[in-house]
Order: sequence, then structure tokens, then C-alpha cells
Amino acid sequence: ILNLCVADMGDFDEKSGVIDCKTPWGCWYQTLDEVVAEVNLEPGTKAKEIKCKLTGKKLTTVVRGKEVMNGTLAGNVVTDDFIWTVEDHKLLRIVITKSDRTGRSCWPSLLEGQYQADPVVYDNMEKKMTLERVQRENPGMNFADANITGDYYGGGPQLDN
Repeated sequence: ILNLCVADMGDFDEKSGVIDCKTPWGCWYQTLDEVVAEVNLEPGTKAKEIKCKLTGKKLTTVVRGKEVMNGTLAGNVVTDDFIWTVEDHKLLRIVITKSDRTGRSCWPSLLEGQYQADPVVYDNMEKKMTLERVQRENPGMNFADANITGDYYGGGPQLDN
């Protein structure tokens, strides 16, 4: 069952917010298209003090000589569509493009066996991604404030077009 309201079109994430998973270094979250990790930095950190590398599915991040994360990503990605930026010398934002952008691929963790979303956070991530998929399939409607109940696991029900 989808409880819907129709409103003016707008940016889905901007209106609905993100469902983030807290970590010792900051947080990570996902959309249909991307996985984003936000690493809190010591104020004054410069980009040249950071090494962030994506090789295949392996992500390694080192800040000021200290390893922040190192492991295999929990899902498949487009390896040549990866960017990281330092914002205000206090936040490292890593943006990785998912290879499956259908809404059927909600990652349970950022890295395999590391930074797992707790069951409530994961449930909310799946709900949001299902609504995002429905929004994409129905561009003239706004689902940012909608509630979803029922079967939304794996991207929710598939409706015939």
C-alpha cells in the first residue's frame, strides 16, 4: 500500500532527506544511483593529506597517515565514476556510483562486513529507495512526503507499465 500525495516537482533527496548510517568516522547513505560516505575530518585538513582510492570494489581511505576505511564495497559499482572532495577543511565526501541503479540494490553495509546498517536504518533505507524508484517512474508526481507500507523489500512491487 502506498500512501501518496501529489505536489510540485522537486529534488527528491532535498525534500525527503537522507537515511544515514552512523559510523566511527562519520556516516554513509545511499540513493538509487550512489553511495556516499561522509568522513569527519580534523579542522584544517587539506586534500593533499588524504589518499582515497577505489580499485575494482576495494575502497581505501587514509587521512593524515591514518587508515580510516579499507575493504570491499558491499555492492557493484562503476569504478571510473568515483569522486571525493574536501568541504570546508572538515568533511571528506566520497561519492561512488552504483552499477545497479534500478532500486533493487539496497546495500546492507558500506563495506562487506563493516559499517552495517542496523535493521531499523536498513528498513528505512529500503523504504526511501522504493519511493525514489516510484518517483523516477512517475516524474509528474512528488513522493518525497509519502509513506510506504507493505512489500518494499528489494525495491517494492513491480507494476506493469
